[in-house]
Amino acid sequence: MARLPRLSLAGFPHLIMQRGNNGQPIFSSATDYETMLGLLADSSQKFNVDINAYVLLPDHFYILATPQTADGLPLMMQAIGRAYVRWFNNHYGRTGTLWDGRYKSTVIDADNDLLDTMVYMDSSPVQAGLVAQVADYVWSSHTNFIGHGVKHELDKRLEPHFAYWNIGNTPFAREMKYAELVKIGMSTARRLQISDAIRKGWVQGTPSFVTKVQALTTRRVMKKSAGRPFANKAGKDMVIGV
Repeated sequence: MARLPRLSLAGFPHLIMQRGNNGQPIFSSATDYETMLGLLADSSQKFNVDINAYVLLPDHFYILATPQTADGLPLMMQAIGRAYVRWFNNHYGRTGTLWDGRYKSTVIDADNDLLDTMVYMDSSPVQAGLVAQVADYVWSSHTNFIGHGVKHELDKRLEPHFAYWNIGNTPFAREMKYAELVKIGMSTARRLQISDAIRKGWVQGTPSFVTKVQALTTRRVMKKSAGRPFANKAGKDMVIGV
């Protein structure tokens, strides 16, 4: 069965995940993390992609991003992927692949799923047993959203999504509300739902949102049902301007 092409929709938030090959570490030191954040800051600006949130873990990373052009997201990820592997291999005297295949991504319903997606990302270091408290983890954008200040160069270029801005009328109100959402967390079922969406490339959102996205592409955006298959079987990225 041909793999589904990834969607890249201008103006829509996307959750992106990239893992190390065979679960190997892709970050082993502070320099590794900072290098990736620097590449992400530069490439997002070059390809006109808003970085809404991020978290880097030892063997994978998540990015929440909203591309402003149809091809900005795949171009940014290609540039980051190649540059980081080149730097990593040179730095550690190694050769060969670093990534576990191509990155995975899913389009997010901003009105209904974006805040849950942020909570999913920010709580992943705790889920992985790296820290006891979400705010203790250094290599994520979480502290920016709870008022603990800027820690990395990329943090200065973050573009919080309107879904975050809408949870409070003042910075303090937004920070308190978001910290509360992270503290409450999410059910195992909800976490698995988001995980499944990004692994399989399904659109994450309400039925009406899924229908809206499906109208923009011939690529399936939800689990296949009985009936005539969609036309695109090439497995290439589908970049769509809206």
